[in-house]
Formats: sequence, C-alpha cells, structure tokens
Amino acid sequence: MLNQVYINNIAKFLPNEPVLNDDMETILGLVNGKPSRTKNIILRQNGIKKRYYVVDKKGNVNYTNAEITARAIKALENNTFTIKDIEVLSCGTSLADQLLPSHASMVHGELKSLPIEINSPSGVCCAGMHALKYAYLSVLSGQSKNAVASGSEVISTLLRADKFDKEVNCTNHLEKNPILAFEKDFLRWMLSDGAGAMLLENKPNKEGISLKVEWLETISFANELQACMYAGSDKDEQGNLIGWKEYDPELWLENSIFSVKQDVKLLDKNVVPYFVKPLVEIFNKTGINGKEDVNYFLPHLSSMYFKQRLYDELKDQGIEIKEEAWFTNLPDVGNVGSASIYLMLEELFKSGKLKKGKKILLIVPESGRFSYAYAYLTVV
Repeated sequence: MLNQVYINNIAKFLPNEPVLNDDMETILGLVNGKPSRTKNIILRQNGIKKRYYVVDKKGNVNYTNAEITARAIKALENNTFTIKDIEVLSCGTSLADQLLPSHASMVHGELKSLPIEINSPSGVCCAGMHALKYAYLSVLSGQSKNAVASGSEVISTLLRADKFDKEVNCTNHLEKNPILAFEKDFLRWMLSDGAGAMLLENKPNKEGISLKVEWLETISFANELQACMYAGSDKDEQGNLIGWKEYDPELWLENSIFSVKQDVKLLDKNVVPYFVKPLVEIFNKTGINGKEDVNYFLPHLSSMYFKQRLYDELKDQGIEIKEEAWFTNLPDVGNVGSASIYLMLEELFKSGKLKKGKKILLIVPESGRFSYAYAYLTVV
C-alpha cells in the first residue's frame, strides 16, 4: 500500500546581499573593459530587479554550490526534525562545483549527518524537480519515512568578466560572431545563485500547514527538439552537440566550450507551446479545471517576457488559469534555475496565505533539451 506524501517544511539560502541591476557589472565585471551592449535590453525584457551572487562586491567567492545547498537544508531543522533524521538526500543542480564526485555527495559531506541514501539528478531547471520526484517516490513507496530534496545553483562565478576576456569569441566582439556573442551575453543578465530545500514525510505536520503531493509528472521532448541551453560542448553545423572530451584542450577556450550558451531562437519558438502541451493531457487525465481547481499557480519563468505568452497559450488550449492565481518572485530573487521553484514555494508556504483545501500547481520548464515537470499540491 502506498503512503501519502507531505511537504512539511521548505527553506532557502540566498548568498550575500541582493544585487540590483545597476550593480551587476560592478560585481561581474566589464568584458574587455566595455559595458555590455545588450544588458539593458535583456533586463527590460526579463523584468528581474534583484538577484543574489556568491561573489561579493569585493570579488570574493564566499560559498560553493554544496555549501549553499547545505545551508538551505540545515534551515529545515526545527523542534521535530534535524539533519541527523534525514533518510534520503536528493540534490538537483545544473552545474555542480566539480565533475566528480556527485553534487549530493558533496552536500552530504557538508552536512556531516549520518550515512544515508543520496541521489544526484542532472539537468538544468528540471533538476530540482527530478530531485523532488525521487524524494517523493521514496516516501510514497515506503522505502523511507522522510526525504530531503533540494535545488541549487551557483552560476555567477562563470559569468564574471575574467571568464570572457581571453576568449577569441568574447561577448563584446559582436562584429566577429554576433550570434554566439548574444547567446553568451544574454545569460550573464538572466541567471543567479541560491538554494532551496524541502522536507517530505509520510505524515503531515501536527501543527501548522503541510502540502500533500497529489501527483508529480515529468516529460522530455528531446526526441523531437535539439539542445537549446548547453555547456561543456558546442554545436556542429547540423545542430548536434559535440562534447568537451572530443575537443583538443587548446580549443576549449577558443571555441567557448565551457561557457553556458542559449539558442535564443530555438527557445523563443518552442518553450511555451511545449510548456502547455503536456498540461492539456494531464488536465484531461486528472479532470482538473484550470479556473476552478488551481488556487495558486507557480510557473517557473526564466523571464517575465514569457508570462503573457504562457497565459495566452493556456487560454488558447482551453485550460486558462485565472490571473489572480499566478504567483512568481522572479523580479525579487532572479532566475535561479533548478532552485527557482523551491524559492517560490518557500515564500508562499511561509506567507500565511495558505488555507486548508487550497490547490497549488507547479510547472517547471527546462530549455536544456526541452523537459518539463508538473506537480499538484493540496494544503492540509
């Protein structure tokens, strides 16, 4: 017999002080000593006003990815739960601090808890949801009484000017390679750092609210679409990814192999339609009505540019979700990739607004090669 699964606590860790738009280049630096030619355009479109970096104003790197994840997890502790109670640890991130060992191994090492089961899903924005699903399935199946899931990102160290200055195709050489330059500069003003964690248990809290997980579904469309967001690789003329191990080391820098890049044309064309396509099927299967059965809608938006387009697509597909149900904190915390959904749900969970019986829908798109994750929660 399967267990019920409840999210009983959510915590976050955002490093250093918030960084305002005007301070970004002060911290990240000027590529080749010149202000970005695309920064203000991108910031106007994405609607982000504040974000957080592990890099401080003096240029010091104060935290690793493993450290901020461990801090978020430690913040789950209360009078009924400590890190030594963790049975399963599932940690998702886009880019760990190292290639090996796994991210969850390093987080476990930071926690210094007891020997436990760990899991490190790979991916981009969906990595945090894949971590959550592993934790959910563990508790659901009775393999464990509790599990902790996390999503975290440290990207600012890759966005600093010193990572671009020596490259042949650096971001301000727009005349030489305008497409590559924009793809790289685009992400400098989109991404930021932070971590979130959730405690899942097979019984709800005795006091206060819990979030019962009704279902959690994920899907990939890599069979239909090319890679859109990538690092440690480059695309050939046919759009196929060639991994870093196939390049001579001297080409790693010259070809910007380790830079994080985004095919913005592919993103713009596909991310919203494929966002909604599986949800239509899920609503039909579960009998959910978007207007009546969703009290809080938390979509992970990489940019506010996509909000109206997503609303219109939902409406066009007959599953409109009323505007008053929409909730995002993107302008205040930035796009934190796999951690974003954790940061949104944490803020809502601790807002005092949630009442018994209310329904929450989570949606996370991943442009890596177009994967999506969906979860439906009930406040109890």
